Amino acid sequence: MEVKWQGVYPAVTTKFTNEDKLDIPAFVKNIEAQVEAGVDGIILGGTLGEASALSEDEKAELVKTTIEVVDYKLPVILNIAEQTTKGAIATAISAKENGASGLMLLPPMRYKADDRETVEYFKAVATSTDLPIMIYNNPIDYGIKVTLEMFDELQQFSNIQAVKESTRDVTNVIRMRNAFDDRFKILCGVDTLAYETIAASADGWVAGLVCAFPKETVAIYKLIKAGRHEEALSIYQWFMPLLELDIHPKLVQYIKLAEVATGLGTENVRPPRLPLIGEERERILKIIKDALAVRPALPDLESIEMHV
Repeated sequence: MEVKWQGVYPAVTTKFTNEDKLDIPAFVKNIEAQVEAGVDGIILGGTLGEASALSEDEKAELVKTTIEVVDYKLPVILNIAEQTTKGAIATAISAKENGASGLMLLPPMRYKADDRETVEYFKAVATSTDLPIMIYNNPIDYGIKVTLEMFDELQQFSNIQAVKESTRDVTNVIRMRNAFDDRFKILCGVDTLAYETIAASADGWVAGLVCAFPKETVAIYKLIKAGRHEEALSIYQWFMPLLELDIHPKLVQYIKLAEVATGLGTENVRPPRLPLIGEERERILKIIKDALAVRPALPDLESIEMHV
Protein backbone atom coordinates (compact mmCIF):
# COMPACT_ATOMS: atom_id res chain seq x y z
CA MET A 1 0.00 0.00 0.00
CA GLU A 2 1.48 3.34 -1.07
CA VAL A 3 2.20 5.81 1.72
CA LYS A 4 1.58 9.39 0.60
CA TRP A 5 2.43 10.99 3.97
CA GLN A 6 -0.37 13.51 3.76
CA GLY A 7 -3.68 13.88 5.53
CA VAL A 8 -4.65 12.69 9.00
CA TYR A 9 -2.75 9.76 10.51
CA PRO A 10 -4.13 8.71 13.92
CA ALA A 11 -1.50 7.53 16.38
CA VAL A 12 -3.95 5.05 17.85
CA THR A 13 -4.04 3.78 21.40
CA THR A 14 -3.58 0.11 22.18
CA LYS A 15 -6.59 -1.43 23.87
CA PHE A 16 -6.16 -3.85 26.79
CA THR A 17 -8.55 -6.15 28.64
CA ASN A 18 -8.90 -6.26 32.43
CA GLU A 19 -6.48 -9.23 32.26
CA ASP A 20 -3.83 -7.12 30.49
CA LYS A 21 -4.24 -8.83 27.13
CA LEU A 22 -4.84 -7.09 23.81
CA ASP A 23 -8.50 -6.10 23.58
CA ILE A 24 -8.96 -6.73 19.87
CA PRO A 25 -12.73 -6.03 19.70
CA ALA A 26 -12.27 -2.59 21.31
CA PHE A 27 -9.24 -1.92 19.10
CA VAL A 28 -11.16 -2.86 15.94
CA LYS A 29 -14.10 -0.62 16.91
CA ASN A 30 -11.80 2.37 17.15
CA ILE A 31 -10.03 1.62 13.86
CA GLU A 32 -13.40 1.32 12.13
CA ALA A 33 -14.38 4.76 13.48
CA GLN A 34 -11.14 6.24 12.11
CA VAL A 35 -11.78 4.72 8.69
CA GLU A 36 -15.37 5.96 8.68
CA ALA A 37 -14.18 9.50 9.46
CA GLY A 38 -11.89 9.48 6.45
CA VAL A 39 -8.39 9.30 7.91
CA ASP A 40 -5.49 8.68 5.54
CA GLY A 41 -3.44 6.09 7.43
CA ILE A 42 -3.04 4.39 10.80
CA ILE A 43 0.03 4.55 13.07
CA LEU A 44 0.55 1.75 15.59
CA GLY A 45 2.81 1.52 18.61
CA GLY A 46 3.57 5.19 19.07
CA THR A 47 3.70 6.99 22.40
CA LEU A 48 -0.09 6.78 22.63
CA GLY A 49 0.10 3.13 21.61
CA GLU A 50 2.26 2.38 24.68
CA ALA A 51 5.09 1.21 22.43
CA SER A 52 7.56 0.42 25.20
CA ALA A 53 5.05 -1.90 26.87
CA LEU A 54 4.25 -4.02 23.81
CA SER A 55 5.85 -7.33 22.93
CA GLU A 56 6.95 -8.11 19.38
CA ASP A 57 4.12 -10.64 19.11
CA GLU A 58 1.59 -8.01 20.17
CA LYS A 59 2.94 -5.54 17.61
CA ALA A 60 2.60 -8.18 14.93
CA GLU A 61 -0.98 -8.91 15.95
CA LEU A 62 -1.89 -5.24 15.89
CA VAL A 63 -0.39 -4.79 12.42
CA LYS A 64 -2.17 -7.83 11.00
CA THR A 65 -5.48 -6.90 12.65
CA THR A 66 -5.35 -3.33 11.35
CA ILE A 67 -4.56 -4.46 7.82
CA GLU A 68 -7.56 -6.77 7.96
CA VAL A 69 -9.84 -3.96 9.15
CA VAL A 70 -8.68 -1.37 6.61
CA ASP A 71 -8.62 -4.03 3.88
CA TYR A 72 -5.44 -2.62 2.30
CA LYS A 73 -7.23 0.66 1.56
CA LEU A 74 -5.10 2.67 4.00
CA PRO A 75 -1.40 2.44 4.85
CA VAL A 76 -0.58 0.88 8.22
CA ILE A 77 2.53 2.38 9.84
CA LEU A 78 4.46 0.79 12.71
CA ASN A 79 6.49 2.93 15.08
CA ILE A 80 10.06 1.89 15.93
CA ALA A 81 11.16 2.87 19.44
CA GLU A 82 14.13 0.68 20.29
CA GLN A 83 17.23 0.93 22.44
CA THR A 84 19.63 -0.65 19.95
CA THR A 85 20.28 -0.46 16.23
CA LYS A 86 20.01 -4.24 16.08
CA GLY A 87 16.58 -4.12 17.73
CA ALA A 88 15.37 -1.36 15.41
CA ILE A 89 16.44 -3.30 12.32
CA ALA A 90 14.71 -6.42 13.63
CA THR A 91 11.49 -4.47 14.16
CA ALA A 92 11.70 -2.99 10.67
CA ILE A 93 12.15 -6.44 9.14
CA SER A 94 9.26 -7.96 11.09
CA ALA A 95 7.04 -4.99 10.23
CA LYS A 96 7.58 -5.70 6.53
CA GLU A 97 6.95 -9.42 7.05
CA ASN A 98 3.68 -8.68 8.84
CA GLY A 99 2.44 -6.42 6.06
CA ALA A 100 3.09 -2.90 7.35
CA SER A 101 3.19 -0.19 4.68
CA GLY A 102 5.73 2.04 6.39
CA LEU A 103 7.61 2.95 9.53
CA MET A 104 7.73 5.84 11.97
CA LEU A 105 11.24 5.98 13.42
CA LEU A 106 12.36 7.52 16.71
CA PRO A 107 16.00 8.08 17.62
CA PRO A 108 17.52 5.48 19.98
CA MET A 109 15.67 5.14 23.26
CA ARG A 110 17.24 5.65 26.72
CA TYR A 111 20.74 6.40 25.47
CA LYS A 112 21.07 10.06 24.45
CA ALA A 113 22.88 9.61 21.16
CA ASP A 114 24.78 12.54 19.67
CA ASP A 115 24.13 13.82 16.15
CA ARG A 116 26.58 11.42 14.44
CA GLU A 117 25.24 8.40 16.33
CA THR A 118 21.63 9.33 15.63
CA VAL A 119 22.24 9.75 11.92
CA GLU A 120 24.08 6.42 11.72
CA TYR A 121 21.18 4.76 13.53
CA PHE A 122 18.69 6.17 11.02
CA LYS A 123 20.93 5.17 8.11
CA ALA A 124 21.25 1.60 9.37
CA VAL A 125 17.48 1.19 9.64
CA ALA A 126 16.86 2.80 6.25
CA THR A 127 19.41 0.48 4.64
CA SER A 128 17.81 -2.59 6.21
CA THR A 129 14.38 -2.10 4.62
CA ASP A 130 12.63 -0.76 1.56
CA LEU A 131 9.65 0.44 3.59
CA PRO A 132 9.09 4.22 3.54
CA ILE A 133 10.14 5.95 6.75
CA MET A 134 8.91 8.99 8.68
CA ILE A 135 11.44 10.36 11.18
CA TYR A 136 9.84 11.29 14.50
CA ASN A 137 11.49 14.55 15.59
CA ASN A 138 10.49 15.12 19.21
CA PRO A 139 13.34 16.60 21.26
CA ILE A 140 11.01 17.75 24.04
CA ASP A 141 9.89 14.26 25.05
CA TYR A 142 12.81 12.16 23.82
CA GLY A 143 15.81 14.44 24.26
CA ILE A 144 17.28 14.24 20.75
CA LYS A 145 16.67 16.87 18.08
CA VAL A 146 17.03 15.97 14.42
CA THR A 147 18.58 19.11 12.95
CA LEU A 148 18.53 20.44 9.40
CA GLU A 149 22.14 19.31 9.02
CA MET A 150 21.14 15.78 10.01
CA PHE A 151 18.23 15.75 7.55
CA ASP A 152 20.67 16.89 4.88
CA GLU A 153 22.72 13.74 5.49
CA LEU A 154 19.59 11.62 5.32
CA GLN A 155 18.49 12.95 1.92
CA GLN A 156 20.47 10.24 0.14
CA PHE A 157 18.06 7.58 1.42
CA SER A 158 15.02 7.61 -0.81
CA ASN A 159 12.90 5.69 1.70
CA ILE A 160 13.37 8.38 4.36
CA GLN A 161 10.45 10.43 3.11
CA ALA A 162 8.80 12.36 5.92
CA VAL A 163 9.11 13.90 9.35
CA LYS A 164 6.71 13.98 12.24
CA GLU A 165 7.36 17.55 13.33
CA SER A 166 7.13 17.68 17.12
CA THR A 167 9.82 20.23 17.99
CA ARG A 168 7.07 22.60 19.24
CA ASP A 169 8.55 25.27 16.94
CA VAL A 170 6.18 25.93 14.05
CA THR A 171 8.84 27.94 12.24
CA ASN A 172 10.77 24.70 11.83
CA VAL A 173 8.28 23.82 9.10
CA ILE A 174 9.42 26.86 7.14
CA ARG A 175 13.07 26.06 7.79
CA MET A 176 12.54 22.54 6.43
CA ARG A 177 10.79 23.94 3.34
CA ASN A 178 13.54 26.51 2.78
CA ALA A 179 16.25 23.88 3.11
CA PHE A 180 14.66 20.96 1.29
CA ASP A 181 11.60 22.26 -0.59
CA ASP A 182 9.30 19.22 -0.89
CA ARG A 183 11.97 16.54 -0.42
CA PHE A 184 10.49 15.59 2.96
CA LYS A 185 6.78 15.46 3.68
CA ILE A 186 6.01 17.26 6.94
CA LEU A 187 3.32 16.08 9.35
CA CYS A 188 2.34 17.96 12.49
CA GLY A 189 3.00 15.87 15.60
CA VAL A 190 1.63 18.18 18.28
CA ASP A 191 -2.16 18.47 18.55
CA THR A 192 -2.08 21.96 20.07
CA LEU A 193 -0.13 23.30 17.09
CA ALA A 194 -2.06 21.53 14.35
CA TYR A 195 -3.89 24.53 12.88
CA GLU A 196 -0.73 26.62 12.82
CA THR A 197 1.48 23.86 11.43
CA ILE A 198 -0.91 22.81 8.67
CA ALA A 199 -1.47 26.46 7.73
CA ALA A 200 2.32 26.81 7.51
CA SER A 201 2.30 24.20 4.71
CA ALA A 202 2.53 20.90 6.60
CA ASP A 203 1.29 17.98 4.53
CA GLY A 204 -0.47 16.12 7.31
CA TRP A 205 -1.24 15.61 10.97
CA VAL A 206 -0.19 12.71 13.18
CA ALA A 207 -2.98 13.20 15.67
CA GLY A 208 -3.74 12.07 19.21
CA LEU A 209 -7.21 13.27 20.18
CA VAL A 210 -8.38 11.84 16.87
CA CYS A 211 -8.58 8.58 18.83
CA ALA A 212 -11.70 9.95 20.54
CA PHE A 213 -12.75 12.60 18.01
CA PRO A 214 -11.93 11.37 14.51
CA LYS A 215 -14.45 13.44 12.56
CA GLU A 216 -13.50 16.73 14.22
CA THR A 217 -9.83 16.08 13.50
CA VAL A 218 -10.44 15.26 9.85
CA ALA A 219 -12.70 18.30 9.52
CA ILE A 220 -10.03 20.70 10.75
CA TYR A 221 -7.42 19.30 8.38
CA LYS A 222 -9.70 19.29 5.36
CA LEU A 223 -11.07 22.77 6.00
CA ILE A 224 -7.59 24.27 6.29
CA LYS A 225 -6.50 22.56 3.08
CA ALA A 226 -9.67 23.84 1.41
CA GLY A 227 -8.85 27.40 2.43
CA ARG A 228 -11.86 27.56 4.74
CA HIS A 229 -9.81 28.86 7.63
CA GLU A 230 -12.53 30.51 9.70
CA GLU A 231 -14.55 27.29 9.83
CA ALA A 232 -11.45 25.31 10.72
CA LEU A 233 -10.44 27.79 13.39
CA SER A 234 -13.89 27.68 15.00
CA ILE A 235 -13.67 23.91 15.45
CA TYR A 236 -10.03 24.17 16.54
CA GLN A 237 -10.89 26.70 19.25
CA TRP A 238 -13.58 24.38 20.59
CA PHE A 239 -11.13 21.47 20.41
CA MET A 240 -8.22 23.17 22.21
CA PRO A 241 -9.03 22.17 25.83
CA LEU A 242 -9.18 18.58 24.61
CA LEU A 243 -6.07 18.87 22.46
CA GLU A 244 -4.13 20.01 25.51
CA LEU A 245 -4.63 16.52 26.93
CA ASP A 246 -2.11 15.37 24.31
CA ILE A 247 0.82 17.37 25.75
CA HIS A 248 0.88 15.91 29.27
CA PRO A 249 2.97 12.98 30.56
CA LYS A 250 -0.29 11.14 31.20
CA LEU A 251 -1.59 11.70 27.67
CA VAL A 252 -2.33 7.97 27.33
CA GLN A 253 -4.65 7.90 30.34
CA TYR A 254 -6.21 11.25 29.42
CA ILE A 255 -6.96 10.31 25.83
CA LYS A 256 -8.21 6.86 26.79
CA LEU A 257 -10.66 8.55 29.17
CA ALA A 258 -11.84 10.68 26.24
CA GLU A 259 -12.26 7.52 24.17
CA VAL A 260 -14.54 6.11 26.86
CA ALA A 261 -16.63 9.28 26.78
CA THR A 262 -17.16 8.99 23.02
CA GLY A 263 -17.69 5.23 23.07
CA LEU A 264 -14.44 4.42 21.28
CA GLY A 265 -12.30 2.75 23.93
CA THR A 266 -11.62 1.72 27.50
CA GLU A 267 -9.56 3.14 30.35
CA ASN A 268 -7.31 0.11 30.62
CA VAL A 269 -3.60 0.86 30.41
CA ARG A 270 -0.59 -1.38 30.88
CA PRO A 271 1.31 -1.02 34.18
CA PRO A 272 3.31 0.80 35.32
CA ARG A 273 0.70 3.17 33.93
CA LEU A 274 -2.49 3.10 35.98
CA PRO A 275 -5.99 4.46 35.30
CA LEU A 276 -6.74 7.91 36.68
CA ILE A 277 -8.27 8.29 40.12
CA GLY A 278 -9.53 11.01 42.46
CA GLU A 279 -9.31 14.72 41.72
CA GLU A 280 -7.19 14.24 38.62
CA ARG A 281 -9.73 11.91 37.04
CA GLU A 282 -12.60 14.28 37.87
CA ARG A 283 -10.70 17.24 36.42
CA ILE A 284 -10.07 15.48 33.12
CA LEU A 285 -13.63 14.19 32.99
CA LYS A 286 -14.90 17.74 33.42
CA ILE A 287 -12.80 18.97 30.49
CA ILE A 288 -14.21 16.19 28.33
CA LYS A 289 -17.82 16.64 29.48
CA ASP A 290 -17.68 20.41 29.03
CA ALA A 291 -16.47 19.95 25.46
CA LEU A 292 -19.07 17.31 24.65
CA ALA A 293 -21.82 19.63 25.91
CA VAL A 294 -21.01 22.12 23.13
CA ARG A 295 -19.68 19.74 20.48
CA PRO A 296 -19.91 21.59 17.18
CA ALA A 297 -21.88 20.58 14.13
CA LEU A 298 -19.52 19.59 11.33
CA PRO A 299 -19.74 20.18 7.60
CA ASP A 300 -20.15 17.25 5.24
CA LEU A 301 -16.59 15.96 5.21
CA GLU A 302 -16.89 14.27 1.82
CA SER A 303 -17.98 17.50 0.15
CA ILE A 304 -14.90 19.50 1.21
CA GLU A 305 -12.66 20.13 -1.78
CA MET A 306 -9.06 20.36 -0.62
CA HIS A 307 -6.24 22.12 -2.45
CA VAL A 308 -3.19 19.92 -1.74
